Amino acid sequence: MIAHSQLAPLPSELPFRIVSKTIGQGAYACIKKAAPLHSPKPLFAVKFIHKDFAVRHGRLTKKQLDLEISLHKHLDQHANIVQYFQSGEDPTWRWIAMELAEGGDLFDKIESDVGVGEDIAHFYFTQLINAVGYMHSKGVGHRDIKPENILLSADGNLKIADFGLATLFEYKGVRKACLTSCGSPPYTAPEVVTCDTRSIQKLAHGYCGDYVDIWSCGVVLFVLLVGNTPWDEPLERSYEFDQYVKTNGRPDDELWHNLPVETLSLLRGILRVDPKERFSLAEIRRHPWFTRKNRYLTPDGRLENPVALATSMFESMKIDFSQDPMASQTQPQRSQYSEDAMDIDSQHLEIQIASTQPETPTNDIMFDWERPPRLAIMNGISASQPNTIEGIPTNESSWDERLAEEPSFSQFSATPQVPLTKTQYARQFRDIIPSHSLTRFFSLWSIPLLHASITEALHRLGVPTPASPLANPSTLSSSAFIKFRAMDTRNCPMSGDVVIETMAEIDGHMLEINFVKSKGDPLEWRRLFKKVVVLCKDAVYRPDEQRGIFSQ
Repeated sequence: MIAHSQLAPLPSELPFRIVSKTIGQGAYACIKKAAPLHSPKPLFAVKFIHKDFAVRHGRLTKKQLDLEISLHKHLDQHANIVQYFQSGEDPTWRWIAMELAEGGDLFDKIESDVGVGEDIAHFYFTQLINAVGYMHSKGVGHRDIKPENILLSADGNLKIADFGLATLFEYKGVRKACLTSCGSPPYTAPEVVTCDTRSIQKLAHGYCGDYVDIWSCGVVLFVLLVGNTPWDEPLERSYEFDQYVKTNGRPDDELWHNLPVETLSLLRGILRVDPKERFSLAEIRRHPWFTRKNRYLTPDGRLENPVALATSMFESMKIDFSQDPMASQTQPQRSQYSEDAMDIDSQHLEIQIASTQPETPTNDIMFDWERPPRLAIMNGISASQPNTIEGIPTNESSWDERLAEEPSFSQFSATPQVPLTKTQYARQFRDIIPSHSLTRFFSLWSIPLLHASITEALHRLGVPTPASPLANPSTLSSSAFIKFRAMDTRNCPMSGDVVIETMAEIDGHMLEINFVKSKGDPLEWRRLFKKVVVLCKDAVYRPDEQRGIFSQ
């Protein structure tokens, strides 16, 4: 794969300033933060698409690019939809400027296999339905509602993003059927699968763009509640889906048994295989579970108590070192992004390009990604800088004290809790939960030893890590990375990097290890991170028990 930076420089004349390194990247697109020419704010996101490369290698036509922009612009402004601002192009690049979802991915903040409480699930599901209802009122079907496309504003409210697969299913009162199979298998409605041209049971008359969004919303609600999808694909060959259909929505899966009766009633209504019998948005809004009172929800559909909600979500993020990662669920499988009929995101004509919001990049070369910000107390700590912080020697305090305010450090505690200073001064959602992913840990091991340990863990999980000169830790004195691609536990493509960086050459040294997702479901990424961490537990620096070692 050729990195976008190797193709051509970005446009030199733009009506804004680029103010960040890359915050998202695909094979032929990248996303950066930008600001007005003569002002540091407001910040917004800009997606740059290399037109020729998108057509030749992405099989994306100019008509499809035009449709994404026109439909996003057509949606105008809604509190729960990423807003379109402007677009433009030069002979090489096309760009789309839009609202920056500063809170990051919603599902980065949800523990895999755990989910969130009913109130939080109800709150975000309500905002999701509000957004989808607005889209449908404009005749637009999203057709790719899934965790990767559900983001957060800085104040913790939900934002739907990425209209690369959107369609206009109704115009001036006239409805039209959709004939293209697209979406992500675990979240796609059955009628979309059977509409695929490679399917034996091709649907004769297409499907309704709004009905499939409703199905996807039901799967998202299930994931919010339990931290896992109900099945890997809506086909008979999926045991879980087949059992769901044969038992009329009453499978033996314990994930279903643990849900309250009212919630099950709503889910069964939304997840009806026959789209004609599926709940409409009006029926969803009338359902007793949907109309229940919620302490987080204001009358106008916004977040009432952002600190309390963020605290609850933050404290549910926990790594359980007593679990056996090899015994849980199906392990990720070796992947070459197969031509499977439902590998739609990367193979179909309506290929999904880089998300309209940050997906952290990966290339076959070293990448320049925007790293998660470190706390003020950690600023200035690096192998190439003085070993002092604002004039105070860093070796006067222990690593536990220095990391006490680092959000990702809490998940390794026996009882995760919001750092004290955050509790005292928090006023907004982002004061508790950072926008970046919490898939990172710290270690006192040497880079070669840690690199070998993580690589072995990935191999044990069935994830190949192809060797390359740049991935060899012996060639880098203060950093290294491990690149991989795999199929996740739901047989969907997932790729990214493990980035190992030296934070300071004091007290021996401290390494920061970031799992940087390029493509994939955030919950599946979190699940893989947890398994690797448990397999490498002796290398993890923990707040409750120092298990790391000094390695020279």
